Amino acid sequence: MYEIFAKLLKERGVRVTEVAKATGIRDGVFSDWKTGRTSPKMDKLQKIAEYFGVSVDYLLNGTESKNYYLNDETARIAQEVFENPDLRLLFSAAQNSRPENVRLAAEMLMRMKETSHD
Repeated sequence: MYEIFAKLLKERGVRVTEVAKATGIRDGVFSDWKTGRTSPKMDKLQKIAEYFGVSVDYLLNGTESKNYYLNDETARIAQEVFENPDLRLLFSAAQNSRPENVRLAAEMLMRMKETSHD
């Protein structure tokens, strides 16, 4: 991880002290990472990633994640909407509607779903 961090420092022309000040991480923590005495915790990795505008994945392995979604469930739903023309139509209609109309339509669909199980 430190090698990637050092690469970002060089590319951006930034010193460790600047990153430390901006992120609230003590200077000594960075030297501990460099020597291998400690490993960075996720909260610190997140702060550094935000500072440089990269992902935590990039800090850890030098490549950006190919996953566009925050989790598998979101990816599954997006794929389902993409593949199903009726869901795409509903999604498009919802995007262009007032929130109260979207809630009304959702309630109506839930009632229809409940009655179809009877």
